This record gives sequence, structure tokens and C-alpha cells, in this order.
Amino acid sequence: MPEGHTIHRLARQFNDVFSGQPVLASSPQGRFSSGAEKIDGRLLVSAHAHGKQLFISFDHELTLRVHLGLYGAWDFGGDESFRGASSIGAPRRIGERELAASDEGYCGPPAPVGAVRLRLQTEHGWADLRGPSACELLTEQELVAQIAKLGPDPLRDAADAGQQFGRNVLAKKSASAIAGLLMDQSVVAGIGNIYRAELLFRNGIDPWQPGSSLQPGQVAALWADAVLLLARGVQAGKIITTERAEQRSSGALNYVYQRQGERCLHCPQTVLMTELAGRKLYYCPGCQQPGNS
Repeated sequence: MPEGHTIHRLARQFNDVFSGQPVLASSPQGRFSSGAEKIDGRLLVSAHAHGKQLFISFDHELTLRVHLGLYGAWDFGGDESFRGASSIGAPRRIGERELAASDEGYCGPPAPVGAVRLRLQTEHGWADLRGPSACELLTEQELVAQIAKLGPDPLRDAADAGQQFGRNVLAKKSASAIAGLLMDQSVVAGIGNIYRAELLFRNGIDPWQPGSSLQPGQVAALWADAVLLLARGVQAGKIITTERAEQRSSGALNYVYQRQGERCLHCPQTVLMTELAGRKLYYCPGCQQPGNS
């Protein structure tokens, strides 16, 4: 599932190539025909991300909410003024691809291929949405309620975001493992399986340690590291958690994610993989021992 940095890049692309323009909207697949009719011909005002959710606002107080989930992706295309990636989202084997220059000129969008839930089109380009887990229109009141369900986003500069994250982690009375809390979008929005494994490793935290037992300084350090890593992901277009010297020496972009069976980059132990709440969890038993943090 695309993590928060990907959705922020997606919002940036929509703002770059669609904002301030009227859009034609259609649902070639037919599953979003009613919604497409309501935004067809309307001005796309802006797009923003909160965690793993994309919100696109139009000039009649309706907002499109899209959650890509495991299989969703946006494809883009257009003329020479339409810049950015040609594909953002799942599946991971495709990931994010850059637009290729065409010598034939732009002649409008191609015929829809596959189950296109929503097509947005302007004079200069188009965007096709396939396979999202959520695609709906929200009123202003519904938008406020939807965002209220989400935890703070490390990529949004709300003044009290770090404090809110701390309250969410330390106030949990269920003794939930910190590895589970980091995947709870009501605790913190935008962190997925890769970032949670890497953040816990980088901060030397036992994945099974209850979040409520962490020290406030540890929680603050986790938040600061999340801000750093997700911002790095927005800039690079991919998740990079190792430092440059380690990348040069080992070739690894991540410390533990999908490195099970390999030697840890920081100690002689072997990286392990297990499951927590039905998701694969990667960690180093040497660097993340109970009591280390």
C-alpha cells in the first residue's frame, strides 16, 4: 500500500497540472458515474494529502476523497506542459514512473483501458484512477469529520502535531505494541509497513514494547524521525532510510525491511521477519532488544 510520502507527491502533481482549471469528469467503469457528474465541468481548486488519503477540492464545496489501498493507482498523461509522473500508486512492481516525451504531440487522452473508476481531463492532460479502496465525494462537514478520524501527519506542519502524536501513543491504555500503534492511522497518519519497521530500528525500539511504556523523549524522537524520513521520501520519490555512507558501502536503502536473513548493518545479528496483527514485521534482535531503548 502506498505510504504517506507517495500521497503527498500525488497531491503535489494534481496541484501542478490541474489546479485552477475546469475538469471534465467521467467514470468509464460506471461505478462512480453519479459522483463524476457532480464534479464534471467544475474548477479543481486544490489537492492535499493527509496520511494515506488524497483530498481534491472543487469550487462548489465538494471534495473528492481517494484512498488507493493495496491496488489503487493514478495514471497521467498530457502535452508538453503536463509534467510529472505517469503512474503513482500500486502495484509496487510499477510504482512511480516518469512521463516519457512523445514526438507525435498530444491528441487528447487515450481510450480508457481496464476498470477506470474515474477520469479527470483538462485541455492539457488527463488522470485515470483504477482500483482504489475508497473514492467518494464529501461535503465540507463530512470532510472535517473524515480528517478528525486521522492522527497527525508528519508531512503536515500543524503546530501541535508532534504533541498530538505523543498524546496518542502515551495515552493508550491497552498496552498495545508500538509496532501496532504506528500502523494505526488514528494514532499517526501516513506510516505504513516500511516506515514503521525502519523507524523502530533507527530508534532502537523493541517492536513489542507497549507504546504507553515509552518515555516522552523516545516518542518525540520517533516523531522527529518520521518527519525527516517521510520528507526524504517526498523528495526522492521512494523510501530511503539508510544514510549515504551506508548506501555506498552496502547498497541498501533500508535497514531491516525485506532484509530478513541478512546481517544487520549495525551489529552481527541477522535481521528477522515475523508477523504482528497480520502484517509482516522486520526487525533486528540485537539492536532492538527489550530494554535497549
